[in-house]
Amino acid sequence: MADSYSKKENIKKKEKKREEKRLQREERKTNNNKGKSLEDMIAYVDINGNLTDVPPHLQNREEDLLSRQENPNEAIDPAKVYTGVINSLNDKGFGFITEEKSNDSIFFHQSQLKQEVKKYDKVTYKKEISEKGFRAIEINKK
Repeated sequence: MADSYSKKENIKKKEKKREEKRLQREERKTNNNKGKSLEDMIAYVDINGNLTDVPPHLQNREEDLLSRQENPNEAIDPAKVYTGVINSLNDKGFGFITEEKSNDSIFFHQSQLKQEVKKYDKVTYKKEISEKGFRAIEINKK
């Protein structure tokens, strides 16, 4: 007995779906991340904030800090005056300034304040590098 036209069309559609699913399975098998070791999937951050595959205990932090200081693009001009807004200030005298141009947070201590300031005050300051990063010095209210 012969199949009707619509029955043949349905069979063709089912075959086409099976073939598409088979191709999708093969695609997933070739492009999956299974079988990678944990070491291949881990990324670390270096002292400059860049991703690296070198673990922190093998990174030479002192050398990186020195190269960062010597790098002319990262060098700090001691005479340059920066502007920012005080975004936090605690009772112990520590706080952070958000730099206007880069939105970086710069640490400061109240001993560097020339005038009394409070949160959200605009200030001018100079930068120096410390062992933990940049620090604001000679802070003046704007």
